[in-house]
Amino acid sequence: MEALQTAPVACVIFIITIITSLLAFSNNNLYSRMMLHPYTVYRGKDIHTVITSGLIHRDWMHLFFNMLSYYFFAFNLEPVIGHWQFGMLYVLSLILSDMPTVVKHKNDYNYFSLGASGAVSAVIFSTILFDPWNKILIFPIPVAIWFWVFGILYLVYCHYASKYSRDQINHDAHFFGAISGLMITIVFNHHVLGEFIQRIISEAPEHFRF
Repeated sequence: MEALQTAPVACVIFIITIITSLLAFSNNNLYSRMMLHPYTVYRGKDIHTVITSGLIHRDWMHLFFNMLSYYFFAFNLEPVIGHWQFGMLYVLSLILSDMPTVVKHKNDYNYFSLGASGAVSAVIFSTILFDPWNKILIFPIPVAIWFWVFGILYLVYCHYASKYSRDQINHDAHFFGAISGLMITIVFNHHVLGEFIQRIISEAPEHFRF
C-alpha cells in the first residue's frame, strides 16, 4: 500500500507489464501483434509496437529478471524525480531505446524484438545519477560494486555484446535505454549532473582521493 502512495506510476507500469506478458504467453496472436518488427516499423507500419513490445517478454525468466530489476530501482526512483517525470522517463526511454534497433535491422525481415529492458535500463541509470555510491551485487562478481562502477561496466559490456555476441539479446536496447535514462533525467533535473560529479568527488573513499 505504501508503494501505491509513493510510486503510483511505477506500480501501474509494473502491474500492466506483468499482466500483458502473462496474457501474451498464452495468446500467440496477441504476442505477434505486440512484438517489435523493425522491418515493418521502418516502413511506417505497426508503429505502436515500439511501445507494446516493452509490455511483453520472451519467457518467464525474461519477465522475472526485468521486473526484479525494475522493482528494486523504480519504486525508489519515482519519489525522487516525481510522478509524471517517472512516467515520461519510462515511456520515452522505451521508445528511444528501440529506435537504433529499428534503423539497424530495417532490412532484416526475420528480426523481432521484445521486452522492457531498454526502459528498465533507463530507470537504473537514472538512479545511478542520484545515488552513485550505493552498491549492487552482480553475479558472478563476489563483492558488491558501486552503482557508478556498475554503470560503466554495463555500458562497456552492452557495446561489446552488441558487436560480437550471438545470444539473440537486444543489447542495443540495453545500451541506448541506459543513455536515454541519463539524458532524460538531466533534462528534467538540470542540477543532477553537477551534483553527481560533486558526490563522486566528495564522497569518494580515501584511497580514491589524490
